[in-house]
Amino acid sequence: MDTRVRKNPDLLIIVSTLLLLGIGIVMIYSASAVLSGQKYGDSFYFAKRQLLWAIAGLIMMYVMMNYDYRKLKQYAKPGLLLCILLLIAVIIPGIGQVRNGSRAWLGIGSLGIQPSEFAKLGMIVFFAHWLEKHQARIQEFRRGLLPPLLIVIGIVGLIMLEPDLGQSVVIMGTAILIIFAAGARFKHLAGLASLGIPVFALLVIVAPYRLKRIFAFLDPWAYERTEGYQIIQSLFAIGPGGLLGLGLGRSRQKFLYLPEPQTDFIFAILSEELGFLGATTVILLFLLLLWRGVRTAITAPDTFGSLLAVGITGMIAVQVIINIGVVTGSMPATGITLPFISFGGSSLMLMLTCVGILLNISRYAK
Repeated sequence: MDTRVRKNPDLLIIVSTLLLLGIGIVMIYSASAVLSGQKYGDSFYFAKRQLLWAIAGLIMMYVMMNYDYRKLKQYAKPGLLLCILLLIAVIIPGIGQVRNGSRAWLGIGSLGIQPSEFAKLGMIVFFAHWLEKHQARIQEFRRGLLPPLLIVIGIVGLIMLEPDLGQSVVIMGTAILIIFAAGARFKHLAGLASLGIPVFALLVIVAPYRLKRIFAFLDPWAYERTEGYQIIQSLFAIGPGGLLGLGLGRSRQKFLYLPEPQTDFIFAILSEELGFLGATTVILLFLLLLWRGVRTAITAPDTFGSLLAVGITGMIAVQVIINIGVVTGSMPATGITLPFISFGGSSLMLMLTCVGILLNISRYAK
């Protein structure tokens, strides 16, 4: 008999998520008003779509907040299999949609989902369930570490066929965090890292556009009209923001200087309009969310819940670090959205669903 007592969900997770979501919708309108007005004749084009996805995502968050996370175990294998089938389907010409040079979407016209986004959750649930069952042998390489590693390599391989290096890095980073939290030996993970670095280098070298991104990261001004253009415009946005910003809605870079400012580089527009204080506030809200996520993982009543919370929190952390790193010129461009802030239906739906699961785990925390 289940003797656990269900409590109220973690209030700080709810508050930080809703604040980030609200800031995101406002900033999407501000960042995209010029582009959407010129392209679609409606300055609210992107904001309205993000609002619809936000409503759907909040419904999913509420549902998952009240759905016992332990029941997700029964969907671990079929859920992962479905995600793999969708990843296979999306790379088939005529089925997957090509956007920005990557065949990563399924859908009709502008309505579509990105299977790689949902593969993150499928992998997290499966890994949490598998590692709970086999935690006793996680310190063995062949029987403990190798099976989940082969699975994540397969998923990453399918995503690289789209190709999408950014999502691959997020999935691999999240998987390593879950495996580490489950008790894998550090020397095994260090050995994998030493093998992964040359593999990553090879993936960069075999794709000329990725190599150019690395060169543009090292010296964007040498590629100011090509691969370095976006990061230069991003820095032109962040710099003038100063302490307090130019004011909400007063960005200059959104006037078709910074391409697609409502997506991956929205943090640059936010920094320009709201300044250092606004950008710092957003970062602090993410840190609050991540802190409560880690606390939920530590106080979870079982291993499955703990690893599930680690995976969700780790995934959000990896995306935030990569996105802000790219926007500020600290990392090469990868095409990763900023959770809850950037425009993107699949990403927002996934994130809010994951937060719902995290909230449900927090209801049973010790």
